[in-house]
Amino acid sequence: MAEPFIVLKGIRREYPSGEGTIAVLKDIDLTIEAGEMVAIVGASGSGKSTLMNVLGCLDRPTAGSYRLEGRETSTLDADDLAELRREHFGFIFQRYHLLGELSALGNVEIPAIYAGTAQAARRSRAAALLGRLGMTDRTAHRPGQLSGGQQQRVAIARAIAKRPEVLLCDEPTGALDSVTGMRVIEALLGVNEQLGTTTLIITHNAAIQKLAHRVISFADGRVSGTVANERRQSAGEITW
Repeated sequence: MAEPFIVLKGIRREYPSGEGTIAVLKDIDLTIEAGEMVAIVGASGSGKSTLMNVLGCLDRPTAGSYRLEGRETSTLDADDLAELRREHFGFIFQRYHLLGELSALGNVEIPAIYAGTAQAARRSRAAALLGRLGMTDRTAHRPGQLSGGQQQRVAIARAIAKRPEVLLCDEPTGALDSVTGMRVIEALLGVNEQLGTTTLIITHNAAIQKLAHRVISFADGRVSGTVANERRQSAGEITW
């Protein structure tokens, strides 16, 4: 039997605190199958964002094993981890991390530039993604000219532009009104269903929790529960 896509065993993450340390993740055992959509929930400080940073190879665990597609990440050096992030992951953060000097279109093009995609192809896909997120009339605007919700939509388009294997999202609908939030949820669902992208979402949004394959609850740095869901709707006919 093939190993699950993501396997965490005994993952701990500790940080210095005074003369000792504080454990934010405590011996996490977790598996994620390829193509799953997983919602991660829990109170502030429960370890969700730290877990996301470990999964995205933005942070190294203090102890334990993290295997991605059978590859042990603890043996990788900084250059290997950077390549892994670039080639496999898309990130959607609470803070949008857009480049202020670039337009919305230019920001969405960035991953395709690093991937060496031809200009015409990357520009066409960036424009199409922004259009599907209701941003057709804002493609030439810079981040400072956009609302928070509009900036989030640009960040989402950028994250999915290169069709990543894994999409890691930290409260992607947190700054959005209900209508825009549903558009974003449809986009995430579409990417998961149509591209088979493994999607992990830190969220308090009940709609996302209902659409996820599983909801994993965190408390005090540990997995406190897992609930499996049946999918209740499809992403529709929009192609991502």
